[in-house]
Amino acid sequence: MPGEMADSDIMARGKPSAPDMDILTDNVTIHPPLVPEQPPPIPGASGPTAHSTSLETAPDAPAETVDLISGPFVESADVSSRKLSPAFVHFRDAPFEFLREISRHYSGSGWRAYDNPIGQPVFYSGFTENMKNHIMKSPFLRARILDLAQKRVAMELKEGMLSGGIEKIKGDQAKEEELSRRKNRRQAELLGSLEEVVSRDIDGMICKMENRKFIRAAYFLAMQVLARTYHQGVHVSTEEVLRLRHIAQLAASKKQSLIFLPCHRSHIDYVSLQLICYRLGIVLPTVVAGDNLNFPIVGQFLQNAGAFYIRRSFSRDSLYGATVQAYVDALLSQGFNFECFIEGGRSRTGKLLPPKFGILSFILNSLLSGRVEDSYVIPVSTQYDKVIETEAYVNELLGIPKRKENLIDFLNSSKVLSLKMGRVDVRFGRPWSLREFINKQMSKLPPGMDMSEGGPGRVKLLRTLGYKVLADINAVSVVMPTSLIGTILLTLRGRGVGMRELVRRIEWLSERITAKGGRVADFGRIGTETVVERGLEVLGELVGRVEGLAEETFYAVDRFQLSFYRNMVIHLFISEAIVAAAMYTRIKQGGGPALQIVPYDVLFEQVDFLSSLFRGEFVFPSEGIKANLQRTLTGLESDGVITIDRSNEDLSKIISVQLSPLERDSGRENFDFYCFLIWPFIEGSWLAGVALIGLTPPVSSTSVGTAAGVTASSAGKAKGVLWVPLKATQEMAQLLGKTLYHQGDLSYFEAVNKQTIANSFLRFEEEGIILVKKPSTTPPPPPPPPPPSERSFPTSSPSSPSPFSSSSSFSSSPITLPQQLTGPLYRLNHEWQPSRDPSSGTIIPEGRLWDFVEKIARSRREGKNRRDGKTVSKRVVGLVGELGEQLFKQSGVVMEEGGAMVIIGEGPRRRKRGSRERARL
Repeated sequence: MPGEMADSDIMARGKPSAPDMDILTDNVTIHPPLVPEQPPPIPGASGPTAHSTSLETAPDAPAETVDLISGPFVESADVSSRKLSPAFVHFRDAPFEFLREISRHYSGSGWRAYDNPIGQPVFYSGFTENMKNHIMKSPFLRARILDLAQKRVAMELKEGMLSGGIEKIKGDQAKEEELSRRKNRRQAELLGSLEEVVSRDIDGMICKMENRKFIRAAYFLAMQVLARTYHQGVHVSTEEVLRLRHIAQLAASKKQSLIFLPCHRSHIDYVSLQLICYRLGIVLPTVVAGDNLNFPIVGQFLQNAGAFYIRRSFSRDSLYGATVQAYVDALLSQGFNFECFIEGGRSRTGKLLPPKFGILSFILNSLLSGRVEDSYVIPVSTQYDKVIETEAYVNELLGIPKRKENLIDFLNSSKVLSLKMGRVDVRFGRPWSLREFINKQMSKLPPGMDMSEGGPGRVKLLRTLGYKVLADINAVSVVMPTSLIGTILLTLRGRGVGMRELVRRIEWLSERITAKGGRVADFGRIGTETVVERGLEVLGELVGRVEGLAEETFYAVDRFQLSFYRNMVIHLFISEAIVAAAMYTRIKQGGGPALQIVPYDVLFEQVDFLSSLFRGEFVFPSEGIKANLQRTLTGLESDGVITIDRSNEDLSKIISVQLSPLERDSGRENFDFYCFLIWPFIEGSWLAGVALIGLTPPVSSTSVGTAAGVTASSAGKAKGVLWVPLKATQEMAQLLGKTLYHQGDLSYFEAVNKQTIANSFLRFEEEGIILVKKPSTTPPPPPPPPPPSERSFPTSSPSSPSPFSSSSSFSSSPITLPQQLTGPLYRLNHEWQPSRDPSSGTIIPEGRLWDFVEKIARSRREGKNRRDGKTVSKRVVGLVGELGEQLFKQSGVVMEEGGAMVIIGEGPRRRKRGSRERARL
């Protein structure tokens, strides 16, 4: 932003709270690092990039200074990473030092005081009451309360609830006066009741930053937990934290907020950012959190540390939504820092999820309405050597219900306090003005475009904001050693790999990540082999080690958990992976090099198809399909992976592509690497497509007719269209996937994960392959999928034929379901519905849906244990047909012509739960 770092914009607000990295007025004192592996400061160098900065306290060490005000901030390609968390002192090892450190925190010695952080005043008695009064006085909220009260009075008046006995009053004027008094009295009662509801809601959601001694103690406790769990510390970039403090001073001078928008992979995300702000002397942000975390003791603790609790869903509660909006307005208009997770919930798969637009829409409304002048957006990436919750994520993805958070589980999780899980790296994107972003985007919209809430202009602006933040997060994310190790182990054809080969491939991958504009975690002067050894130690039992061989060999033990770390890398190579998977359709047919040449039009068609298939799964560059495909092919050619045959008349015209001789001589290791990255997702989409074939209704049940053929005993005379619950359909898909995996027809067990199947179903829903009926309690559907400019390989033109296209229209309007049903209902669009054999009832493998699934299968991996063929197709279709019939029998629902819903399913049979299903090699 022009001028955002100018010294004229920096206004002192009193001496700020001094962090460990002493930032005193105009100068920055940077202490030499206390971590052995970090290089020392470069003698005689100047500027923030010339220093090895540690946020450790080192009072006895000679300090170097950097003048931050003399010129604009210059970003360097050398982004150094420095440790933030202190060395942990155990009471049993040094009891006096341990007690002395507690005393320093309690008394507020030095930076620990947190007396005057940069930003608006927090942690004083009366903070909560002041904030609540500000919210209650919000004109926006008052108007909503009055509107609801008036609508209720009007409804009661229309229903005659206020006119009882009024006919006994003589005279029309007297009747009108009495009716007016009743209306006013009733409205006053309603206003009082609604205000009580709002007051209770505010008490439940509002953060309570009241006690400075509490936050000192909370900081000390959180640091002890982190130091025990992540023994290599919390690392930050020198340049980024200096820039963060600088923009915090600028925002504070204008009484504007910093809006932190981090990715979300772990509950530790909350803690790490709060700790960094505390150490840097910046006002802690108010953190949006789900009310599932508001359980006894822990909930109150988090609320006093800055948690802002909201319900998971409140789209039908306009009063609650107005209260949340008023609270967001109050925070941003007064310049309090704010934090919410752009993805909504935690990513269970390791990769970035599509943005959630709920809280973003409240932020956008605050600025578009003029209630907030401006705020600064700061994208944040938090990466881990190892995420505490990955084992729980695997269980959830396999369909084991998530347990509700409670104190007992929280206390039982204390076992993680003694684990050595490596380090945490937190990176901050360059801050930008939200007001400037809005003005720029609105200038691009057509004149007169509807910008009202829910209008196309507002939706486009909101979507653009969400995907910009995701792109900024990807741009600053660092790849951790465990991600490098997990990626290499899961992209090898063999069972295992020796240390020398593992180091070689990790160095190759690190170079490719850097060449793609990514970042690899900085380990100073440590050799790659030492970094790999530390990463293997952190991964622990996820990686096996075979000793007693000619060379120590490593192999993937828990491939499902390791996929979490591999998925942190895939966004950097998604374009190459899609091209490789498209080329694989020809390469897997075998034969000599001449038989494996891929014509450009064949390649383009499959790339276009796969890109459309995964457009909701990944965050992509903003280029169009032709430009992006051209760039990707040129990059692969320069890397020696492929050779390109170009037209003699026009060198920009590509005739065909094929693997290069160099790549063939190397055993296709680079080409296979890209394929292995995308294959699990291709298998997941294929599995979801095959599962949809099972939604073909049984022979005796027509689209509009008796359902007695499905389950005569329970259906009776119910007539209508057959539907099945979404949840039951997903469970059927997972059961099918587990069966196919163990029978050898599915190569990747991670393809069974619930998230990939759900994403695929959502994609199929968007294209009209499946029709959905949502209950009235279900929130409205999310904004439309990203436009072509936000996809890697968008379709070439609106008129281009697509296997996704559908001419039929359908309604997904909310309906009222029986009490036994709480979620959406699914059925196949009749245009995509396969046929069943009239005599046997088996599904016939042909038709539009079958062709669609076969097109996905063209890019699936084949190996010595699996080949596509008619025998496989017959077995898979037969199995999914049987599962589909069971699904209708157990969970079928008939929607009658009048709209009534009749449950005809008998309910699922109870199955004994065996041991947890995990993929082991």
